[in-house]
Amino acid sequence: MIKKVASIVALAAVLVSTSTAAYAQCGGASWYGPGFNGKRAASGQIFNENAMTAAHRSLPFGSKVVVTDQRTGEKVQVTINDRGPFHGGRIIDLSSAAASKLGFRSRGTTSVCISQL
Repeated sequence: MIKKVASIVALAAVLVSTSTAAYAQCGGASWYGPGFNGKRAASGQIFNENAMTAAHRSLPFGSKVVVTDQRTGEKVQVTINDRGPFHGGRIIDLSSAAASKLGFRSRGTTSVCISQL
């Protein structure tokens, strides 16, 4: 727990000192895909579970964010093209491809920090 808090504090310090970071948030992440693939996302785009995209409740569509898995340190860049997640303390829903790249797809959820590019 202390290591997790320390890494979040370190990430926050980096983001505060970097003028290009406009947004940072930490919390739960999940993924979605199979039941939504080929359907319209909230942005109007056709959802592709194999693309590096994500759903966020408030970031503007087209926003690029870096998602860092707090368990592994792995990072992916995704584009926000949908709204969600609509479950508990989660802050972002990643496409199946993004979850696979981060390595948490089989677990279903993970703890992440996101920063807007």
